[in-house]
Amino acid sequence: MIDISPSVMQFLLAFIVAAPLLGAVAALLPAPPGLKGRSPEQAVLRHGVTVTGVTLAAAIALTLGFDHGAPSRFQATTDISWIPALNVRLHLGIDGISLPLLLMTALLFFLCALYSYFKLPEGPSPKVFVALLLVLESGTLATFAVLDLLLFFLAFEMVLIPMYFLIARWGGAQRQAAAWKFILYTLLGSVVMLIGLLLIGLNSGTFDMVALASDNGRGLTHTTQLLAVLAIGTGLAVKTPMWPLHSWLPDAHTAAPTVGSVLLAGVLLKMGTYGFVRILLPVTPDGMATFAPYLGAFAAVGIVYGSLACLALARKGNKGDLKRLIAYSSVGHMGFVLLGIASMTPTGVNGALFANIAHGLITGLLFFLVGALKDRYGTADLDTLSGATGAALYGRAPRLGALLAFAAVASLGLPGLAGFWGEMLALFGAFDPADGLPRPAFLTYMAVGAFGTLLTAAYLLIVVRRVCMGDPKAGPELTVADIRHYEFAAWTPLAALTVLAGLWPAILLGLTDPAVQKLLAGGTS
Repeated sequence: MIDISPSVMQFLLAFIVAAPLLGAVAALLPAPPGLKGRSPEQAVLRHGVTVTGVTLAAAIALTLGFDHGAPSRFQATTDISWIPALNVRLHLGIDGISLPLLLMTALLFFLCALYSYFKLPEGPSPKVFVALLLVLESGTLATFAVLDLLLFFLAFEMVLIPMYFLIARWGGAQRQAAAWKFILYTLLGSVVMLIGLLLIGLNSGTFDMVALASDNGRGLTHTTQLLAVLAIGTGLAVKTPMWPLHSWLPDAHTAAPTVGSVLLAGVLLKMGTYGFVRILLPVTPDGMATFAPYLGAFAAVGIVYGSLACLALARKGNKGDLKRLIAYSSVGHMGFVLLGIASMTPTGVNGALFANIAHGLITGLLFFLVGALKDRYGTADLDTLSGATGAALYGRAPRLGALLAFAAVASLGLPGLAGFWGEMLALFGAFDPADGLPRPAFLTYMAVGAFGTLLTAAYLLIVVRRVCMGDPKAGPELTVADIRHYEFAAWTPLAALTVLAGLWPAILLGLTDPAVQKLLAGGTS
């Protein structure tokens, strides 16, 4: 920890939220003379790297200045009246729950901007691409930083339009249909969520998330809590995505450009699970206790469903698209997150938060790698990649093949890597759920989830065998570039953090556990 004054910490957090939005406006303006480089296109892409890099630097400074001795206390807080008539405030702050998500978001956006500088997806104006990327970053960072229900909703919605256009204008085949499906599902879920947020705010007399969490639902009747959990939970479940509200995700991932898929999996899905932890668990505990067994059931089904879908796509002759397969794997992995949350125990919720970060790092890396495969071979179709010629990455591009195998074993939860701890703790949470929850049901969910880990290992090892193995000399000669310098720069931090979190889980659990303990105990102020 570095001693940074509270006023500087306040400025850093406000800057992190606002800087990408200001950068988006600047991206649309003409480049000043002398800063155009070789072309205006290069200038605006460099601008995107600069803005996301400065935001990441501010996030790192905020992390260094964070009081790690008191992670359950909100820090770097700003609290200003915004709409007095509704008692809505510009309330920002971070604790041990939101800080890791904020830092990971800033990192992923910087890596995506850096990757796009060298490998811009085909589409219209680069200026608009960079502006949309920065608006998307501002919305996601704000979601993890705001402490007012209506501000949370505004930030939650702010990301939808940029992601829609990134898919619709820079995506691949079927991009229009996928973009429409994404926007319709998420908007409908958000409308329902808004009703629940208003129900809480108007019945309790405040939209302040800290005050509501401290009250721990005492100012809300049981019926109000049930309705709020049903409404807000539906909207959050769509974004997570929870089975059976997931069907927009595979299409969106398959059609999105590489950086769009990385951000969708690495950041946007986390907004839904974060809402469960930040809002529903502390604000409506009785309502959550009622719905927790059903949430656990949906989570367990999602784990197995996602894995079976991946197994079907991985089978020879099924024309399985690798991007689609990884998208379905996200349904299973986020099922572990929801199962941990449904247990309503510190162990389970800590596991959910750890799995959130692990999934962002590992799946972000996987989508980067699949994008690189598609660039080199012209397809992400598994049958084509493992056909007569064979991708044979171990022989043709050994470093790329090794990194793909590393990401796959990290995703299946190999001990010593980040994917292991979150899933294990989520299963431990289901083994001994909170008082009042039906333990036999949660033991069943735990058993189903454990079976899902075996299925996960099966389909990921099949993918590695089909893509990485084979005779590189079979069929016509094919020269495949190994990892390029810009790919190395964009992917190495994700691989390194996956190892670090796997070998030293306390670096993350030390932040989340005190905050989770206090949150579940009914006080986060």
